[in-house]
Amino acid sequence: MNLPAKNSWDSRTPVRGGRHRVPRIWSLAVLIVLSGCVSSDWIRLRQIPNNPLAQPLQLLSWKGPQATPRTSQLLRRYNLQEELVKDPQELLQDLQEIVVKEPSSEHVYALAELCYINGKRAEQNGSREEALDMYGAAVGNAYIFLLDERLDLERNPYDPQFRRACDLYNGALESVLRMICKNGNLQLEGRIPVKTATQSFDIKVVARGNRNVSDFEHFRFVSDYELQGLTNVYQTYGLGVPLIGVYGQKQQHDAGAEFYPQGISCPVTVFLRVLPCENGCVDAAQRDHHCVLEIYDSGRETETFVNHRRVPLETDISTPLAYALKNPFFKEAENVTRGLLNSKSSQTVAGIYMLEPYDPDKIPVLMVHGLWSGLTTWMEMFNDLRGSDRIRQNYQFWFYQYPTGQSFWISAAHLRSQLERIRSTVDPNRQSTNLDKMVVVAHSMGGLVAEMQVIDSGDHFWNLVSDYSIQEVDVPPEVLAYLRNTLYFTANPSIQRIVTIATPHGGSTLSNSATQWLGRRVIMPPLEHEQARKILRQQDDVLKSPNLLDARTSIEAMAPDCVILPTLQNARSNSRIAIHNIVGRTQEKGVLGRVTGDGDGVVSFENAHLDDAASELVVAADHIDIHRHPKTVLEVRRILLEHLDSRNRPLPHRLPSVVTASGRANDSSGNSTR
Repeated sequence: MNLPAKNSWDSRTPVRGGRHRVPRIWSLAVLIVLSGCVSSDWIRLRQIPNNPLAQPLQLLSWKGPQATPRTSQLLRRYNLQEELVKDPQELLQDLQEIVVKEPSSEHVYALAELCYINGKRAEQNGSREEALDMYGAAVGNAYIFLLDERLDLERNPYDPQFRRACDLYNGALESVLRMICKNGNLQLEGRIPVKTATQSFDIKVVARGNRNVSDFEHFRFVSDYELQGLTNVYQTYGLGVPLIGVYGQKQQHDAGAEFYPQGISCPVTVFLRVLPCENGCVDAAQRDHHCVLEIYDSGRETETFVNHRRVPLETDISTPLAYALKNPFFKEAENVTRGLLNSKSSQTVAGIYMLEPYDPDKIPVLMVHGLWSGLTTWMEMFNDLRGSDRIRQNYQFWFYQYPTGQSFWISAAHLRSQLERIRSTVDPNRQSTNLDKMVVVAHSMGGLVAEMQVIDSGDHFWNLVSDYSIQEVDVPPEVLAYLRNTLYFTANPSIQRIVTIATPHGGSTLSNSATQWLGRRVIMPPLEHEQARKILRQQDDVLKSPNLLDARTSIEAMAPDCVILPTLQNARSNSRIAIHNIVGRTQEKGVLGRVTGDGDGVVSFENAHLDDAASELVVAADHIDIHRHPKTVLEVRRILLEHLDSRNRPLPHRLPSVVTASGRANDSSGNSTR
């Protein structure tokens, strides 16, 4: 559940059914208890791009870039230190001759460093061709230092100079890419000819893995941005330049493109492979260079190979996520107050979204938010879960966005249709085994929406409306279709596990006469629901009292005495789907604690607990933050890894156990189960 952005509530909103207006402070005081966190700006542009070489090479010094002490020592040994100041170009020629005569890693590194320094100076002086010349030489010599077979016996990965050579390769390559940008956007496609003062580079651009170069509209540099809205940054260290690959318009070859929000972006790493010359070796001094600029989807690929040697890639998967979240679509999705108060106007952003390109080789994890919330509430957990290589390699994450003011069984019906639509689109012949291993992770009211995906309704839910059969009621066809679609359904066979977090399985005592009264006056139910309720009320003795249609808002639907909850509980008990449960238990009771009692401040422990859960973890967190709590994330991670290990064997039938905060699981007899 998410708090709305500042000033998003308007105290001037009229109350339907009367002239009185609900006081703004009172309204917020009640609704905040059912809410979550404030929307975030996620990312900000740096004034100066991040560069690991800034300190060792004193790039920001008033004196300009300076050689490291080890390179200065080498120059003193060869009596070249004066040339460093008087004639840098002469120095590089002399050092190049030394490299030819004595090809050692020490000499090659010094040449790469000095070329990079001269490239920086030339760029600062506005000499573009000279800067490209120097950066190209720096990339080539750093590549030789790190990967040329002739230096295998000398190369020492424990030497700090080795890591600095990686930074030289990455930094020089990034500088070249920045200089070929057009209008601030880096566009990579086909072949890129680069002419410098003394050399030429023929760079062929190729995409590795399951992406196409044409998928991307343009690229941005990760180093230009600093995270703000995500706590953790997940990176790997190696060679290459981490980029933000901004996905283009819907691609004809991409089955899942219609489920991508506008501006979807992917973590990308580009690696420049320098092709050897005729003698089989790389020579940074040659005039014509043939290179391949390889684009890797770093959400999948974290390494490449050169000369039969594993080469880790430099990656960043968190910054591209934060960059995507600054898109206007997510600003619209974060307008959770509108989603609470007016379900009709919120339908424009309702549905299932993929925040990364669809991958048929991965299992979907569907994340369902709770009351007064939106899909961005999952970003901390999403970011942390993707930090695990195994999860990132095996799972893709989908997000369900829906209006939270409507009763949860209405949202459940919409989700069923969305899941059917997405399956028909990406796998029309239903051949994908991965899509039949889906896991649903849901917070708060979203857990009830999720549970209704894995049960068979029979007549049980309709019987909460009327003692007559649905065929006997006299209603217009559109109303009958609405009632059938909402109250008659079968379990989705593609869902194999559910994780519920702080879910009011037994309702919440915060749904009481006061909050229900307020909800009826500020929340606009779906028109279909109101139409069905109005028409059925006109028929004598058709509706029960109380009946399911009396719950006009999501707040009423989560009342402990709502007629649907016992029926849902019985149906859930008959399901063979493994349901894992996470329950919050705060130490500080506070004002909300006095209302809800022992629990997370919104849902009591008794109403959140499941006796027959496959596992249950108790987390010392409140309702608002529990799905972002590290222990919750670790538990979801554990469940996903367990799910991977069980793919080739039948799932157990709801083995009852409780996982305490210590991580130990116990069966119903109290014996340890792991």
